[in-house]
Amino acid sequence: MTLYIGHIPVEGQVFLAPLAGVSDAPFRLLCREQGAAWVCSELVSSDGLIRGSQKTLDYLYFFPEERPVGVQLFGSDPAVMAEAARYVSARPPELRPDFIDINIGCPVHKVVTREAGAALLCNLPLLGKMVRAVVDAASLPVTAKTRCGWDNDHKNGVEVAQLLEQSGVAMIAIHARTRAQKFEGKADWSVIAEAKQKVKIPLVGNGDVTSAAAAKQMLEETGCDAVMVGRGSFGNPWIFREANALLAGRPLPPLPTPRERLAALTRQFRLLLSISVERHAANEIRKHVAWYVKGLPYAAPFKERGQKIEHGDELEALAADYLAELEARGLADLPGGLAPRMAAAPDAPRSAGAGDDEDPFLADDGAAESASLAAQES
Repeated sequence: MTLYIGHIPVEGQVFLAPLAGVSDAPFRLLCREQGAAWVCSELVSSDGLIRGSQKTLDYLYFFPEERPVGVQLFGSDPAVMAEAARYVSARPPELRPDFIDINIGCPVHKVVTREAGAALLCNLPLLGKMVRAVVDAASLPVTAKTRCGWDNDHKNGVEVAQLLEQSGVAMIAIHARTRAQKFEGKADWSVIAEAKQKVKIPLVGNGDVTSAAAAKQMLEETGCDAVMVGRGSFGNPWIFREANALLAGRPLPPLPTPRERLAALTRQFRLLLSISVERHAANEIRKHVAWYVKGLPYAAPFKERGQKIEHGDELEALAADYLAELEARGLADLPGGLAPRMAAAPDAPRSAGAGDDEDPFLADDGAAESASLAAQES
């Protein structure tokens, strides 16, 4: 299925959500290779861009193979956001993304206290003015990612979707949780379904899409044009190939083996090393270590040692040692290992909160967003 976001054709209905501290270029590339139809950078400070901060500019990097790829801007000042959009649109063709996304959903305190992110849900006049300024300034299609409201007493996601369409955006993604929920509790897909009935531009659903089955379920229950996978992709870029197969009526591919998972982890690290200094790459890959081996047998020592790596060759050696142990036990090439992830079976139901609260590595404390902002502002 081909969706058009402005003039840009997007082949497929399963997108990767922009994720602070996670959706950098190496991870996005792995997801694209596994079938993600649309990818976008983590949030980028509009203030940092117009100041010319090199650390902020680094967030704009992408591999050519990622296209179509976007850059997500956040801010609240219409003039600053417009200037940032002009800057991104005017970059040389090889450095210019395919679209600009506006963050209207980040729940982190450091963002909302600036009237940015989810705070814009409480000030629709400012939101409309800012979005129109970005659309007018950009020569690229503009998309927006938002939430269903500030809290349960202020669920204005449908009204916001209509405002965004009137303001000229080419696509809307709705995370079906409120700012108060952050990433906890069950997503309210009914807001996505209602918004889809009220807007004509492509509408993408997000929230609790942690398996291929959940992706199919959201499409069927809400009528949305595509789904956006967030934390269900952590350490699991294969979720995209599973979802695409299920949606196309093809046999589901086997779950990734421990060998495949470790190969993806080490490749992601090598890609990080190719675009950043060793210290930064080591810091960034540590969180992924635990995600890639979640559920695999005998993984505790590997995860513990993986949180302490400092150099490029350490992870390769750790992975080789762990793989050798699995080979000796006859487990290295078993799909999913002994304790596979949630199966992509069509009858797998969606669970409230997708089990995220049980995993301390997925706990939402705002650390990723705060670290991203601190890096761009230093």
